[in-house]
Amino acid sequence: MAENTSLIEQAKVEGGPLSANEASTKMFKMLRASDLISGPMDKEPDTILVVDDDPITRMVLAELFRSDYDIQEADDGHVALQLVLADPLRYCAILLDYAMNVMDGLEVLENLSRRELLTRIPVFLITAEANSEVTKDAYDLGVMDVISKPVVPHVVRRRVDSVIELYQSRRRLSNTVKSQADELLEQAERIIDLSNGMIEALAAAIEFRDGESGEHVRRIRNITRLMLEGTLLGEGLTPQEIDAIEIASMMHDVGKIAIPDAILCKPGKLTAEEFDIMKTHTTVGSDMLASIPHFDELDSYEYAVDIARHHHERWDGRGYPDGLVGDQISVWSQVVALADVYDALRSKRVYKDAFGREKVLRMITGGECGAFNPRLLETFMAVEPAIDQMYR
Repeated sequence: MAENTSLIEQAKVEGGPLSANEASTKMFKMLRASDLISGPMDKEPDTILVVDDDPITRMVLAELFRSDYDIQEADDGHVALQLVLADPLRYCAILLDYAMNVMDGLEVLENLSRRELLTRIPVFLITAEANSEVTKDAYDLGVMDVISKPVVPHVVRRRVDSVIELYQSRRRLSNTVKSQADELLEQAERIIDLSNGMIEALAAAIEFRDGESGEHVRRIRNITRLMLEGTLLGEGLTPQEIDAIEIASMMHDVGKIAIPDAILCKPGKLTAEEFDIMKTHTTVGSDMLASIPHFDELDSYEYAVDIARHHHERWDGRGYPDGLVGDQISVWSQVVALADVYDALRSKRVYKDAFGREKVLRMITGGECGAFNPRLLETFMAVEPAIDQMYR
């Protein structure tokens, strides 16, 4: 009785046999964990599908595996294909005859390959026509091994068992890696939430120094998101970038930590000298953020440094500290600047009472708070009714 055609020993591709190294490489490419469709971890596929139009061959192969696997039989390729498509997670291997009347083995392989099921279910092509062309076509489609008829039972059993065990090991490894990746992702999300919470707490603590509550920080954050997410101002920004800008906006006044209480908390108007000191919170804040170890690894880093330095710049160049003009000021710094002014006017401060909504809008549009980008003002006025709800 002839020996079975194995993947390593007798497969002929492009007119010549596969070397052991080439065959091993081909096998492991097909078994990459990233390509496997992971099934439930608590239940491995346990059914071998035997497909052959010869009842004697089906009986021999079925009895060979019946003691350790559930066996399902099909007498033509079309029936076999329907069984697999109905429940692909069920099968741990397919023993597939090549020459069948209704649908031959290569046609079945083509259908399984097109649906990317050969990366999940190892298929063994059984044929009495193990010529180079059939073998090449089978391997090109993704068959695991080609076995020649008449079969040698103990050889077939060893080969099929080994491949099933390898597939199961890869599947378990894939599930383990996925589980660990999910855990790492959850940990990363918790760390991000913790970091954002610490940033918000720091910003709120700085606001408390000049008699403000943390609500100012939260309103600036919410207004910034609304302006970038709900209007054309955010055009071209990804959701991740808007998230980063939202976080960065909370740190706009971080430099106030270096301003003396006598100036920061002064109830009256600042002198020219005091105002010069107050203005340094922009440069101090940006320098402080730039010097924090590893802060530059965060997505919000560049936005935070820019906003801290430039949220008091004005469209006409009369802002500070750099006197930027027009589009020299980033969109996110412009948005935070307007949000900061709006909230300052509508909130009670140590040096003033809260102003009414109509007065605030007149002051901003009339230029009493410095010049703003006309497009920014137009967009702001369109969403201001929604922003107003934050104060009610």
